[in-house]
This record gives sequence, C-alpha cells and structure tokens, in this order.
Amino acid sequence: MNIIPNPWHALRRLTQARIALGRAGVSLPTSAQLAFQLAHAQARDAVHMELDPAALSGREFILAHSACLDRAGYLQRPDLGRILDEPSRALLANAAAPSCDLAIVIADGLSALAIAQNALPFLDALDAQLAQEHWTRAPLVVARQARVAIGDEIGALLNARAVVVLIGERPGLSSPDSMGLYMTWGPAPGLADAARNCISNVRPAGLGYAQAACRLHYLLGEARRRGLSGVQLKDETAAEASAAPRTSFLLAP
Repeated sequence: MNIIPNPWHALRRLTQARIALGRAGVSLPTSAQLAFQLAHAQARDAVHMELDPAALSGREFILAHSACLDRAGYLQRPDLGRILDEPSRALLANAAAPSCDLAIVIADGLSALAIAQNALPFLDALDAQLAQEHWTRAPLVVARQARVAIGDEIGALLNARAVVVLIGERPGLSSPDSMGLYMTWGPAPGLADAARNCISNVRPAGLGYAQAACRLHYLLGEARRRGLSGVQLKDETAAEASAAPRTSFLLAP
C-alpha cells in the first residue's frame, strides 16, 4: 500500500513532536508505528533504570538514599521518595557545617538516564557561573530513589540557605533523558511545590547547559538578595530573551 504524504511534512524539521507522519490507508505507516514503539520502550527503560553512582565519577559526593527500599517501591510510594532513610539522615547531619549558602542534590527521579547524561556537564556550566560570586557550598549529595522534595530535608540537614535539586524528569515519548532543576530558598521539610522554582528539559536537545546555568544563577542571586523563592520569584532572563523580535513560521514565504 502506498504511503500518502502529509502536506505539513516540511515542518517536521522544526520539532521533535510526531506531526505529518503520513498514512497508509487509514493507518500509520509501519516506520512511524515502529518509531513510536521504540520511543515508548525507551521511556519505560528510563523509568526503571537504576542510577549507577559510577556515572558521576570525577566529583566527590555523599551517597544518600530515600526511604524507598528499591525501584518498585519508589514507583509505588511517592511519599517515601520524598524523605531520607535513617542512615542517610545521620550521615548528612554529621557532614553539615554550621551554615552555608548552597546545597546541590543530584536525584535519580524518574529518569536515571537523564542524570547519567546531563548532571556532570551541567554542574561544570553552573560552576563557571557561580565562580563570579562568593557562594559557600555544602558537600554534593547524590540521592537514590528520590523525589524533588527530598532536597528540602537535605538542605535543612546541611544548614543551607538554598538548595538545588537536579533530577531526572518523567520521560516523554521524545525525551527519555530530560533533567529538571528545582531551586528552593530556606529549605525545610514539608514545603509545598509553590516554594520552588523549576527549570525543565535540560539536555542537549532541549535547554542547553550554559543557558540553564545562566537562568539558575540568576534565580539563585535573586533568591539570596530577596530571601525568597517559588511563585514570588520570576525568571526575568526568559523575559529578556523574548524581547527580541520573532517571526512566525506560518508567515514565512
């Protein structure tokens, strides 16, 4: 059966979304169906993949663990992924300084693949931004079977004024390797999501490391200056970028 092309085919080069796939009769072409099945399998693999700390070699860190015993428990009990187990809590309390400006947590989240591929190059870009100012840092923490909110407890235990959590985001069908950044000023257990700022889709095919580090550096600086984060703190770097004139592809000749 012949494949009937879609007239929007030329727009496919502008997006990873599944558009203009064409059709064979009333069905998708075989190639498009197989590509969808592959993407679905990659997303499932990313969710179930365990984080290998060796993927973060080259950085010194404290290895912590949530209250989830294994990956299956992590997927079934989100609440336990938001808190540390007792040995990790004691380990971090012993490693804490009286106070520091910033704690950084690397958490596997729902895509350990995203962390393995993106965490270290992003940290290199962030270090270059933070070197412009004086930031006292807590020891780097790697948290396994962890959700975003575990950073609040870790930041509090390390007596940090701000915490940043690098975490693997829920995989999409075109992005099994997307990493999110969550920044909180004044971390403490029990904070709501409204207390955090999020920068998402950090990866080479999404938001680049340098741009993501620049945005996070801006948010950290404003959080320290104003003593707040979350819904009260806006990312003005995005507004500056959008000030440049744009043309719609729909109006292109």
